[in-house]
Amino acid sequence: MQIIEIKENKKQYLPLLLLADEQKDMIDRYLENGTMYVSDDDGIKGECVVTDEGNGILEIKNIATIPECHGKGYGRILIDYVADRYKGQYSALQVGTGDSPLTIPFYEKCGFVRHHVVKNFFTDNYDHPIFEGGVQLKDMIYLRKEL
Repeated sequence: MQIIEIKENKKQYLPLLLLADEQKDMIDRYLENGTMYVSDDDGIKGECVVTDEGNGILEIKNIATIPECHGKGYGRILIDYVADRYKGQYSALQVGTGDSPLTIPFYEKCGFVRHHVVKNFFTDNYDHPIFEGGVQLKDMIYLRKEL
């Protein structure tokens, strides 16, 4: 498997990006300024977009794997790659996600711990209600991992 940095034509991965962030204009807010990586294992299996948030914080803005590859370690491989790639350049890697029983445990297994909450992020910033695992997402839960 290879992890490849995508520098041009990032929108070609829009179907994959939309799996993790279902509103295109929200993706447009970070895609061009972010650094994008894809995992290629006999075809693209996943992607990750990270941004420099200042003060030594690197943030995962989008991470997704194709549905057929869920639970096979591709997301964790991307997180480990990013953490190793930026260790020494940043003090922490953070991710913001909804308070979902599907995503929070995944990030905790990857070594992230809850850091802070942005109240009503999803209800204030998305043009439709978002549900995950049968739960409506309202607040953005930020988790951090020291690098």
